[in-house]
Order: sequence, then C-alpha cells, then structure tokens
Amino acid sequence: MAPMTYDAIVVGSGISGGWAAKELTEKGLRTIVLEAGRPIDPAVDYVEHVPPSQKRYRGMGNRRQVERYQPIQKNTGACDEWSSKFFVNDLDNPYSFPDDKPFYWIRGRQVGGRSIMWGRCVYRWSDLDFTANAREGYGVDWPIRYADLAPWWSYVEKFVGIQGRRENLPQVPDGEFQTPWPLNAAEQKSRDILLTKFGGERVITNARLAILTEDHGGRQKCHLCGHCARGCITLSYFSSLNATLPAAKKTGRLTLRPFSVVHSVIYDPAKKRATGVRVVDGNTKEMFEVYAKVIFLNASAMESTRILLNSSTKEFPGGLGSSSGELGHNLMDHIMDGGATGTLPFAMDRREIGNRPDAIYVPRFRNVKTKHPDFLRGYGFEGRASRSGWHRGSEMPGFGASFKKSLIGDLGPWEMDFGGFGEMLPRHENHVKLDPHLVDAWGIPALHVNCAYSENEKKMQEDMVVTATEMLEALGATNISTYKEDNPPGLVIHETGTARMGRDPKTSVLNAHNQVWDAPNVFVTDGACMPSTANQNPSITYMALTARAVDYAVNQMKRREL
Repeated sequence: MAPMTYDAIVVGSGISGGWAAKELTEKGLRTIVLEAGRPIDPAVDYVEHVPPSQKRYRGMGNRRQVERYQPIQKNTGACDEWSSKFFVNDLDNPYSFPDDKPFYWIRGRQVGGRSIMWGRCVYRWSDLDFTANAREGYGVDWPIRYADLAPWWSYVEKFVGIQGRRENLPQVPDGEFQTPWPLNAAEQKSRDILLTKFGGERVITNARLAILTEDHGGRQKCHLCGHCARGCITLSYFSSLNATLPAAKKTGRLTLRPFSVVHSVIYDPAKKRATGVRVVDGNTKEMFEVYAKVIFLNASAMESTRILLNSSTKEFPGGLGSSSGELGHNLMDHIMDGGATGTLPFAMDRREIGNRPDAIYVPRFRNVKTKHPDFLRGYGFEGRASRSGWHRGSEMPGFGASFKKSLIGDLGPWEMDFGGFGEMLPRHENHVKLDPHLVDAWGIPALHVNCAYSENEKKMQEDMVVTATEMLEALGATNISTYKEDNPPGLVIHETGTARMGRDPKTSVLNAHNQVWDAPNVFVTDGACMPSTANQNPSITYMALTARAVDYAVNQMKRREL
C-alpha cells in the first residue's frame, strides 16, 4: 500500500479523538482519523427503542457466547444483548495481569469508541484537585491550574450541551449549563432535608450530563427513553459520532479510516520529530504507513501508551516518551461501590414520568474544608430515588390483565441509593508494560497490567458506607442496606495516567501542552496524560485538554516551530 500523507494524524475516534479531529480540521489542517474498529451506522446499530421481545434471547443475552468471547467486557452492565456489539472481543484484544491483581479493561473499538456507551457525567475540576499532588506529595505537580483550563471547559461545554444546576460550590465549579430536568419529588425533598441537617455541606444536586434538555446544534433534546448505552437516534447525548466527527466532516478536510490498527509511531532521530505512524489494516493484516506533521494519540489511556511503548528506537529503547522512566507508570482508576440504599418515608402520592438517563449527584465533601484523619482526597456520590416499575414483573409470579394492572398501579415506596466514586492516588508501582509473550489478533504486542488499590482507597470506600448511611438516617429512611464491593480497578472505566503531564522532562512524559517531551510534534490528550484523577468523571477534562492542545499545536505550526 502506498504511503499516505496528511497535515495531521489522529489515532482514535472516541471522546478526545473526535475533538482533535474537529479542532484540527476547523483550523484548516487536512486530517486523517485512524480508528481500529468498524464504522457505525446509527440506523442499524442504535437500538435504544428495540424491546426485549424483539431480541433473540429476550434481553437475557447469549451467555455462552459472552463467556467465551467477552469474559472481561461482561463485567460492565452495559454489555448486554443490545450493546455487547459495542464492546471488544477479548480473544482478539488480549492483555494480562497477575493472578492476585485483576484489572478489568473495558474497551470499545468502533467509530465513536466508548463515547457511544459512556455514562455522560461531566464535572469540572477545581484547584483543590490540580494542587493535590504537590500539596500532599503524591505523583508530580500538575503543570496547569483551573484558570488555564476554565476557558476551554466553557468552549467545549457550549458545543456539547450539558444539563446541570448551578450550585456555587468551589470544589466542583459551575459550567455552561442548559436547564436541568427537575429532581423528582423524593429527590427534591431529600435535598431540602440534607441541606438543613448538614449545614449545606452535603448537597443533592442534578447529575451534570452531556445530554440535551433543549434542541442544540442540530441535535434534538432527550425524549427520556432511558437506554443511552444502546445508542441515540435523536443524537440527544453527546458522542463523537453524534457531534464532533460530523463537525469535522463538514469542513471537507477529514479522512476517516476504520479498521486501522495503529502499531507504533515513526521517529526520525535526525529531526528529533515523529514523521508518521505504522498501521495494520484490520481486515487484511497488511502493514502500511501514514505521514503527517503533527500526531495526536487519542486511542484511550492504556492504548495510547501501548503505542508509545511499541515505538521503541535506538534513542528510546523503552518506547517513545520513555526517557523519564515514567512511561507506563502511575495507572489510576476510581474506586466505587461503597454506599447504601434505604426506603424513604415521603412522596408516596407522587410518581415519575419518563426515564431520565441519570439522576442525582452529591459532590465531594471530605477533605474540602477539614482534613480527614484516615485518608487523602475525596469522593462524590451518584444515585437516584425511584419506585419499582413494571419491569419488576419479570421476577414475580403472575399472568394476565390483573397482574399487569398491579405492576402499574402499585409501585411501592421510594428507594434512595447513594453510591460513591472516589479518587485513586497516583503510584509508580501501578503500571503497564508490554507482555513479551502475548500479541493481539493483528500481531501487535499486548499489555501486561499491574495495578491495585491502596489502603487509602479502601479506607475511603469504607467511609462511603458510613456517610451514605448517615444521609439515609437523616432522611428518616428505613430498611437501610449497606454495600462495599471488592471490585478490581478498571471496572469504573475511568482509567487514567501512564503518560503523565508535568513540569520536568525528568519526571513526566508530556509537557503542559500535552506534547511528548521526546518528540514535540506528538500530543497525547486522552486519559493517559493525567497526573492525578480527582474524583470527578474525567471525560469533559479530556475534551478541554484536547481543544487547548490543538490550539497550541496549530499556532506552533504557523510559527514553524513544529
């Protein structure tokens, strides 16, 4: 295959790759997006309105097939009979981990990546997060602060369309919001009670979601069908497939190439620059090369680092970006599944209409004003108040019209759930490296992942149970049930780190503008770049970092400094 040449290469078409494509093409660069997986046809692949009766296994899935081909992916609830096609085949995409340190790597390889299935929660960071490493002596100091990223958050939020309520909380700054859906009656009552009983410290607010409550940018507002992970034919939730890639396509400067598995970056030691990438055709297994002046790696945190690790040269035998010794290290995820549920004693005369795609959020309140004696950093809660719906009938005996009427007419009491999501500290020993004995279906060396939660995260998870119970007791809840699951890292699907930003090339892989210190025309703006992970969902930060990095890269190119 003849070499291809463009102004810019983007590896990956997910959350950050879509933004890189949009910004590069809109700034005048002929850009190719190399996506490892297949194209998506929304008319065929989006199935949010397909009922269980139209599925072969009535929504229960082909369990034998899933066990064989998706033993890792099955651990996330979204990998069901409707949406399992959006998750990778684990046999084709292997990786390894120590027997005593499992890591669940949840992946999506198709145009749009995991932006098709993501949870859509979007929260800004504050300087409480950006300064934490330096303040507490973990990892390296972030090379940027809130003021550096705030205008870029605003920029991407205005394009994305985000519903949320302004709360004026310093630990989770407000953004550019559309009008939020009202909290349901039980949630609103719970908010009022907690604001009083905890002096404004514990706040039930709307989850900030990248889902439209108003028509926006040619996309329709959400119609509350409630099955976002199966696609969205009205384009109401943000994804690169729904928004950024179409914007890039409108410029006439986008080339999108599916089935293009990037192997490594090509480095020219004379120029001290990258010149392109090596790619394996996903169908023919033929290797070819693509050349460009600037390269954005947006394949997802561990995949982008895998490409850098595979890009070894005489100058960088440990992979491009390895001169600091930090490439592959400081892998993080969040820790979840500490919390409690309970039965609320109010709002029995009220019911909810429609299926809101998400509900409530309780922002971080630990280690905000006062230091907790047992752990560093903090956590927030996601949850909702709900009443049993008709679907509970699948697990109950009954038949006929009277049975169906009872499912609709007697919904039972409101149940409230508070489930925590906490920050994981960056630690050098949590790392990925190339497995010398394992390759994927395209002959590319696979990763070995060595990662575990520390006592800090485990103590935080224990505290989630305590504070969730406190809030339910304050609400007068009964039948309170606590939970603390022993899930491995990876399952939150917020993996970050392994190619961190920093101020010093001796201790970091990237500089303040996401450039690889070893090759300044290579940018990494997905989760790999993060020196810490805060406790907030990270995707909106990837988007802002990407838009900021593209702006810098294009200005550098205009000055002929790249």
